[in-house]
Amino acid sequence: MAAPPTARILIVDDEAPQMKALCETLRDHDYETVGFTTGQAALVALRETKFDLLLTDLMMPGMDGIALLRAARETDPHLVGILMTGAGSIATAVEAMKAGALDYILKPFELRVILPVLSRALAMRRLRLENAELEKRVRERTAELEVANKELEAFSYSVSHDLRAPLRAIDGFSSILDRDFRHGMPDEAGRLLDRVTTSARRMGQLIDDLLRFSRLGRQALARRPVNTSNLVQAVLQDLRKLQGDRNIEVDVGDLPECVGDPSLLQQVFYNLLANAFKYTSRKKEAKVNVGHRMENGEGVFFIQDNGAGFDMQYVDKLFGVFQRLHRDEQFEGTGVGLSIVQRIVHRHGGRVWAEGELDCGATFSFTLPPPDLPASP
Repeated sequence: MAAPPTARILIVDDEAPQMKALCETLRDHDYETVGFTTGQAALVALRETKFDLLLTDLMMPGMDGIALLRAARETDPHLVGILMTGAGSIATAVEAMKAGALDYILKPFELRVILPVLSRALAMRRLRLENAELEKRVRERTAELEVANKELEAFSYSVSHDLRAPLRAIDGFSSILDRDFRHGMPDEAGRLLDRVTTSARRMGQLIDDLLRFSRLGRQALARRPVNTSNLVQAVLQDLRKLQGDRNIEVDVGDLPECVGDPSLLQQVFYNLLANAFKYTSRKKEAKVNVGHRMENGEGVFFIQDNGAGFDMQYVDKLFGVFQRLHRDEQFEGTGVGLSIVQRIVHRHGGRVWAEGELDCGATFSFTLPPPDLPASP
């Protein structure tokens, strides 16, 4: 059984004997060839049949090779073209390349020159087709992601609307029971009512955190230089208002500027500092350090505390959604804060990691692009 042809080549040359000779020679090297003596006839054939390569003479009456190549590429943008010329001037070659020719061949022909040129041109065509297919798949995937995002937005709305309504009812009726009937309740009934109220409010916080986490994947980043020191001071000012009379020693080192979305980076520092404040709540002398260091030529921000810490064997769970290493009775939380930190840092092109030891505190570190480098997409 004969092997299929290597490729289908359209050959155009106003000198019929030369065109026929070239067709026959290339057929002997497993190419399928079709020849014409005019550009108009070649264009008609191109509209009816798929070709891999156009091999055309440059100087022809009526329609020259450059005009033919331009018209042919309008019919088939993936067609590769090679011009044949006896002039051999640089100007001719440049003009041919501008028209979209991949290469040119000088007359009179030498087979040892023609075959490598054809091979390179066909390899380029395959690459173009593969790229076109890849771009098509990317467009399809992008469209699928847009649909998925719209479905996720609809789901987020449903969660926000449909789940909040019964939660508001539970919280509202619990408050009425507590206000109007607390004095007549047995102690056990009062304790159970408190648990209902606490659970309803915790569920509301879980919904809020889940929605915030899901929105981060769709929110566009407004990157610009950020004064990290000012941002951290603003976060600390907000957090201290929630601490009452509690005394926390916070040391803020020299923090360089970075590039990123100010509101999202504020969320990163807020979540990490809020964690540090929370997990040092049982320490008589709570200490938190905010700083920056160079590590292997890379700038690293860190938040260090002397709080409850954690067992390093569970470090992989820290940044998982709803993953917690402490019980609610010890420290309240939903297990979403660090997941939000990780997603924001990753979207900025950085890394985030943690180190800790039980009862000896924890250090959370992350990288961000410096002002002189663009953030990764």
